[in-house]
Amino acid sequence: MKHLLAFLAGLLCLTAMPAREKPAVPDCVVLLHGIGMRSYVMKRLESALRAEGYRTVSISYPSRRMPFEQLAGEYLPAHLKKHDVARAPRLHFVTHSLGSLIVRKLIKDARPANLGRVVMIGPPNHGSTAADVAKENALLKKFLGGNLVRLGTGEDAIVKTLGPADFDVGIIAGEVAVNPVFGQALGGKNDGAVTIESARLEGMKDFLVVPYSHTLMLWRKEVVDQVRSFLREGKFRRNEERAPTKPAAAPSSL
Repeated sequence: MKHLLAFLAGLLCLTAMPAREKPAVPDCVVLLHGIGMRSYVMKRLESALRAEGYRTVSISYPSRRMPFEQLAGEYLPAHLKKHDVARAPRLHFVTHSLGSLIVRKLIKDARPANLGRVVMIGPPNHGSTAADVAKENALLKKFLGGNLVRLGTGEDAIVKTLGPADFDVGIIAGEVAVNPVFGQALGGKNDGAVTIESARLEGMKDFLVVPYSHTLMLWRKEVVDQVRSFLREGKFRRNEERAPTKPAAAPSSL
């Protein structure tokens, strides 16, 4: 009898306890690198965003071998499905260079229903004359593949088919060219691969220029902080709000 009473008392305690709330599903951030690179170049950004509470998906894609339209229309959608990003309350993108154009194409053709904000870093939104120069170099053309020509400003340029932004996008452009050949060829302020003016995009929500080069930007604390700010608030921090930054080593690329 005592055991039965003890069992019933325990059962009453269990039924009286409030049900545990299911953990909230976090927003997801997909990171896409630029041409000739792999996902490791986005590692500092990915780590910072994960620490911020986001679920992160950093995708390596065959930027040199697979045509642009296939990357945007087949490869990226397949990987988004594989990682089940549709279950996130909001799906954000953080992109570098060519990755920015791939996401623009994806949004234009098959906008995710849970699309959140996009941050583009060094995007050649109006094409890159550095790509025009590079395609004349047989070694660079062979190494960077067919999409190099598409990154330029010619008739078959990717950007001619994409149109203005109709989504929340913040753009970060660099103004330091570590490669003198490309920097001089571009003219005006540029990051060694993309001019400040080419990075701009009609319909963008915010625009920021930082004193770094095309790929080194990805490793700078200031840029990481600005990415977090835009994803969180839909805007970049202005000059007077910025914290001091420290140099960080990184690989270089076009």
